[in-house]
Order: sequence, then structure tokens, then C-alpha cells
Amino acid sequence: MDKKVLVAPLNWGLGHATRCIPIINALLHEGFEPVIASDGVALALLKKEFPNLRTKELPSYKIEYSKKASNFKLKMLLNSPKIAHAISAEKKAIKKLVEEEKFAGIISDNRMGVRHKSIPSVFITHQLTVLSGNTTSFSTKIHNKYIKKFDLCWVPDMADDPNLSGELGHPKKSSVPVTYLGPLSRFEHQVMPKKYDIMVLLSGPEPQRTLLEQKLFQEFEQSDKKIVFVRGVIEETHKTYVKNNITIHNYLMGKDLENAINSSNLVISRSGYTTVMDLAKLKKKAFFIPTPGQFEQEYLAQRLTYNKLVPSCDQNEFTLKKLRDLNMYKGLSSFSTDIDYGELFHFFQSK
Repeated sequence: MDKKVLVAPLNWGLGHATRCIPIINALLHEGFEPVIASDGVALALLKKEFPNLRTKELPSYKIEYSKKASNFKLKMLLNSPKIAHAISAEKKAIKKLVEEEKFAGIISDNRMGVRHKSIPSVFITHQLTVLSGNTTSFSTKIHNKYIKKFDLCWVPDMADDPNLSGELGHPKKSSVPVTYLGPLSRFEHQVMPKKYDIMVLLSGPEPQRTLLEQKLFQEFEQSDKKIVFVRGVIEETHKTYVKNNITIHNYLMGKDLENAINSSNLVISRSGYTTVMDLAKLKKKAFFIPTPGQFEQEYLAQRLTYNKLVPSCDQNEFTLKKLRDLNMYKGLSSFSTDIDYGELFHFFQSK
């Protein structure tokens, strides 16, 4: 039996790539040969995490965010021709790749063109409902149309309550064949001496990543707290410098990032779903600032705030005073279960 499995996360922030890390590790443990396919910072991160694995570069979706939340939907609409072109280019790239070598399976994390009719193809998403305001029904229908072309859909969440994704991963009606994995995280919770009062964990598409970074730097320069900034900028070399009370890393990988989070009292970050899963696994107190105009992140932040788990606010409203009421919130805790990867990967022998 051929044991190569193509693992292809979308390059949209770092979340799709990082939640593929436990899957790649599990493939290795089960005797498969993962081949990583992506582009941009997602591919750069996975190359650093798995330097001995083969990689392939896929066409970029070239997704750009607007500077204003009110323009988010318009910007995404303007991006749609580029996305459609990238999906078409992905299909051609996968067809060529499959002609050149044999694969036992394909795992696509939100890359809609990464599948092949003759190879068991899995789509990973936590968004069976794609929130987009008054166009939610339409955007969900379009997304599910693509998902149905795959043999199976893996949702990284619990099947029942309590769960992390709410209506995103648990629509009232769905015709998509779904397997709920339980939350995915590359991290392990450890009780460690606290080195930092606050950790700022940044990622996501520009220009919003930089806009939040600038705002938080401005706020925390006035603080006497011990703070670590992880900028989420993947570069050739790891860089660290200290400015007054703030330690700044351009990025941290694997165990270093896990240790930094475990040794921080509070994490301030976007409310991207992968970040929510990671911080739940690490049982962290957090404060979320959703990407302006991104309905999914706004929904997750509002849901967790409503349930008195994690406070949140809009990006333009954040000040240090927002951190005063943290004790009113429980923080995140893990819903994780042990995933039977042997059973899960048995699917790759199905065609």
C-alpha cells in the first residue's frame, strides 16, 4: 500500500497550518509519509516545524483584508475572482502531482481545489455555517457546495455540547458527511512558573495584524507589567529583542511557543478558531480582539464572552482598562478527547 498523504492547509493567517501539525505528527506515528503543500507563511511555518518532510508550493489565494471593518465584506467580494482562480489553479496542480506520484490520501484544510476523484480526499473545516451577516445563507451554501465534492469532512470539535465552535460547526441542517474529531491542538498543558503577566499572540492577514500590533504596543508601553509579544511574522531567522518591559519575538515555534504560553498568566490574541482550541487545551485565561469585520471571529469572541469564559472587545475599543474585570471570567478549559488516528486514517485505504 502506498503511504504518502498530501496535507494542504490554506495560507490565511497561521491557524490552518498549525492545526495540521498534530495531524502530520499522527500520520508519521501511524507509518504514513506526509507531503506538505501550501504557500506563503503557512508553508514557511510547516517547513520550520518539519524540516525533513517534502513540501510542494501551491497557488496563493492572495487574500487581503480591508483596513476598515465596514469594508470587510466588500473586500472579500473583490477577492472572490482571485480565490476562484486559485481554486482552479490548485486543481491543475493536484492533477499534475497525482500524475507524477501516488498518494494514499489527501487532507485539505480549507483549500477547496485540493482533492482528486481517484484518491480519498478529506476536507477539514470548523465552518459548516459561514457567517457573513445577511448573506450567511448564501455563503454557507457556496462553501458546502465545495465541501460536498470531497469524500469526507472532518470538523475539529466535539459533536455535542459543550463545544467550542457553536453554530459554526453545528448547523441545524447539513447534508455534508461529517466526522467530529474533537478539538485539535499541537500543545500540551503544563503547570509552569509564571514568567510573564501578559502574552500578546499575533497572527492573521495584513494589514490587520500590523494595525493590532501597533495599537497594543502603544498601550503596553504605558504598563508596568512583564509582557511578551509574539508577532507572528515568519522570517528566515528567529529574532528577539527587549524594549523596557516588553520582550518581542518575531515568531516562536513548537515547544518554545508552548512554554511561553504555559508560563504566561494571560494571553491576548485574535479569536481565530485554532487559537481558541490551543488556549482551551492549555487551560488559559485570555482576552480576545477579533479581526475587524470577520464575522467568524466576532461570533466566537461574543459567544465566549456571553458564556463568561473569555472577555473581548472591538479592536478600536481596547485599552488597558479592559483587563480590569478578568476575574469575572472562568477562562478556557479543554474539551479534548483522544483521537483514534489509526481508525481515522483507515479511510485512506477506501478507494
